[in-house]
Amino acid sequence: MKDQLITLLVKVGVIASVASFGVRSTAIRRMLLRDERTLDQRVRLSLWFAVLFVPGEIIRILAPDYSALDLALEASLLAGLMGGYVSGMLAGILLAIPAAINGEYLAIPFYAAAGLGGGLLRDSASNPDDVWRFSPFPDVNLYRIFEPGRELRSALFHAYFTGAVVAIELLRQGLGREFHGRHILFTTVTWDDPALLLLASGVSTYFCVTIPIRVWNSTRNEVRLEEQARLLLTARLETLASQINPHFLFNTLNSIASLIRINPERARTMVVQLARIMRRRLRSQDHFSPLRDELDFIGDYLAIELERFGEKLRVVREIDPASTDIPVPAMLLQPLVENSIRHGIAGKVDGGTITLRARRSGERLMIEVEDDGVGMPSEAPVAGNGIGVSNVRERLQVLYNHDYSMIIESQPGCGTRILIEVPIQSPASPGRPG
Repeated sequence: MKDQLITLLVKVGVIASVASFGVRSTAIRRMLLRDERTLDQRVRLSLWFAVLFVPGEIIRILAPDYSALDLALEASLLAGLMGGYVSGMLAGILLAIPAAINGEYLAIPFYAAAGLGGGLLRDSASNPDDVWRFSPFPDVNLYRIFEPGRELRSALFHAYFTGAVVAIELLRQGLGREFHGRHILFTTVTWDDPALLLLASGVSTYFCVTIPIRVWNSTRNEVRLEEQARLLLTARLETLASQINPHFLFNTLNSIASLIRINPERARTMVVQLARIMRRRLRSQDHFSPLRDELDFIGDYLAIELERFGEKLRVVREIDPASTDIPVPAMLLQPLVENSIRHGIAGKVDGGTITLRARRSGERLMIEVEDDGVGMPSEAPVAGNGIGVSNVRERLQVLYNHDYSMIIESQPGCGTRILIEVPIQSPASPGRPG
């Protein structure tokens, strides 16, 4: 009696370990946790169950003392519950092949039927989440029937789910005794009370089916939380990007409006340049772009500003050619250049110079935007209270977490210098694969 009880307990521990190990792979996790699957994906899910559980069947046949590794019935049921009746039937057939070779000829039809039963149980759920919410603790499932506000069909599903799993195990035990263990594996009776042994076998199978569901549901919840966090970051980036474009557009349209009467030809040229800029921004939805593209964008932007300032605005570029292919956050430079023009150069009677620098330093990219404008007092809150600079800082925080630096140096009458340092390796972010 003690040996049989230990075997049943070990089965529960083995399947919990296999379930935890099986979702280590990201690809497997995605395949297992999706709610809808194509036929190809259902077949691959069946193969995954076979890879996980067939070795245990083979070991059990070669070494009968390791009967705790016989998890073909439970795996067939799980395959049907996770992937539908196609996955369940195919997994049941694959899992039964070693047993059939060993002379257990009822294994193939029985495990295939078990997989089909698991798929039918899945289809009978009013909501796919009902399968994932199933608890290994029967009292929790029983309580859900009487829980206020819960849909009755969803609550009853957990009740007949429990009965179906136990009934399938009892059917296997009955077939095993009918054929004296020749054609299908069953638990040998050595206890004084066979009914107690049947009950223990049913409870063991029940836990062997429900515990992996709970393990995988925990992983599913983690994946969902990660996806929600990713979507939140994406939405945050889109919000930040939407702050930049209207800000830039508003200033440019003001410039065009000021030129319409005094110089219509220049106003027309600015409209064409603005259209080219906006077209480029609409074509690119990625949160990252090569530094070369950002510099081209800045060239178009400065061409518009030069129409306003003329010779008062001068631009110097000191760009390391090795840095131009490095991806940087889209619209990184434009807010900083705009800030230099509005708060630095525009306030000087004789204008000033904006210097753009970029260089590679090991595995880091250094970008500088410097102007010789009016500058700001050292005690002033320079750290980007303006929309543009604070926007850049916040996007850097979202995209690089803490793996970046943004330094702002400014002195009255000497101008302002903004230094940004970011990693060259593509960050794991909503806009770019890590």
